[in-house]
Amino acid sequence: MAKILVTGGAGFIGSHTVDKLIELGHDVVVLDNLEEQVHLGKKPDYLNQKAEYIFKDVRDEKTLEDILRNVEVVFHLAAAVGVGQSMYEIEKYVDVNVMGTAKLLDVLVNKENSVKKLIVASSMSIYGEGAYVCENCGIVYPELRTDEQMKRGEWEMKCPRCGKIVDPIPTNEEKPLKPTSVYAVTKRDQEELCLSVGRAYGIPTVALRYFNVYGPRQSLSNPYTGVCAIFSSRVKNNKPPIIYEDGLQTRDFVYVGDIVQANVLAMEKSSANYKALNVGTGKQISILEVAHVLAKLYGKEINPVIENKYRSGDIRHCFADITEIKKIGFEPKVSFEEGMKKLVEWSQQTEAIDKVDLAAKELEEKGLVK
Repeated sequence: MAKILVTGGAGFIGSHTVDKLIELGHDVVVLDNLEEQVHLGKKPDYLNQKAEYIFKDVRDEKTLEDILRNVEVVFHLAAAVGVGQSMYEIEKYVDVNVMGTAKLLDVLVNKENSVKKLIVASSMSIYGEGAYVCENCGIVYPELRTDEQMKRGEWEMKCPRCGKIVDPIPTNEEKPLKPTSVYAVTKRDQEELCLSVGRAYGIPTVALRYFNVYGPRQSLSNPYTGVCAIFSSRVKNNKPPIIYEDGLQTRDFVYVGDIVQANVLAMEKSSANYKALNVGTGKQISILEVAHVLAKLYGKEINPVIENKYRSGDIRHCFADITEIKKIGFEPKVSFEEGMKKLVEWSQQTEAIDKVDLAAKELEEKGLVK
């Protein structure tokens, strides 16, 4: 059994990963700064007592040096999360995500340690728009929609060659990366830094491109987290979810337990080494459907408010082609309906401070909602 470091291990994905690693018999140390926006100044009550916790920042070089001396595997999950917020808290996101990763890698290659594997959390956001097919031109990768198109309420993507409306298809790892937010740029940087340093120094490294993760322990009081948690917070507080565009934009929603499955496989399978792999379900679900499913599960007659406004940098469709990760044994096990039930059951016992209006106001004040 290995000694494993999980950065961000007190967070949503990190804590579930810690639980699984301990269940498998590993010795786990967690490095987490208990970010105020996520944890509201409290240690979460779900922390696994069998792990060792160091509540410091991932950018603290001396702490990294001390921890890594005896660690064999690193899961680097620590990151500032939030697409909209990243567009105006630019320095913070770059510092935490890029410089935090750079510090970790610097210690890995310049100080004595026992690390034999590195798994980094990447993100589907690095793709920008997903892949599409045009009946005239075949597979195409459109750029972001223009303001002119969005102002006309023409939400669907058009072929960059012939201008016809195109249909979304699963996005595979070969799609060119076109991140459209500061957050997405920092996730691409995290992935590329880890893979390039890993290859250069012979440290087997895997980048996992998580699609839209949801499930228990997701911060319901953080208005910059995933849409499932944001909508849960609204419905729980008897307020309607706010939906941009027409609500028919789609994403690939993957349950946190399936993310943990991918994390463990990436650690155990040498065939994953030096690869970037999608982690999703391969299915597309509209944002409108998410709102309706949540209202139904909470037993509330709340209809979402469709704003017909749009946010700068938002994409229309992106869902995963999971052909590559299936080769290492990954198979999504939890359906959207089942996973949402688990999220709602857990959230009934959890505080949800609704700060969505505040976050929306900030975006509007910065001119990012039009």
